Amino acid sequence: MSTSSPGPDRQLAVLTVCGVGMGSSLILRMNAEKALKALGVNAKVEHTDLSSARGMRADVIIAQGLHTEDLGGAAPVIVPISNFMDVDGLRNQLDEALRAQGWL
Repeated sequence: MSTSSPGPDRQLAVLTVCGVGMGSSLILRMNAEKALKALGVNAKVEHTDLSSARGMRADVIIAQGLHTEDLGGAAPVIVPISNFMDVDGLRNQLDEALRAQGWL
């Protein structure tokens, strides 16, 4: 995954992360795909565990708040979430974070 500035011709690389990379990161991936689609963002979303995420490159990492401190510097944008099922809340957080980077 690349960390160059995403633009209209390149997919945004997004990781959803949980402690062991199983169920909750998969649910978060599906909801992140919905939120990004609603924002009109071209993105490839992958899910992984915390340990693997540290060595991967991404533009955006979405993770439970308790894991975001461990991911500092792993991506230009790290979005902490508290409710994996709140697609609208995630959409709002992504909108704000991507606009702050000039990616929206």
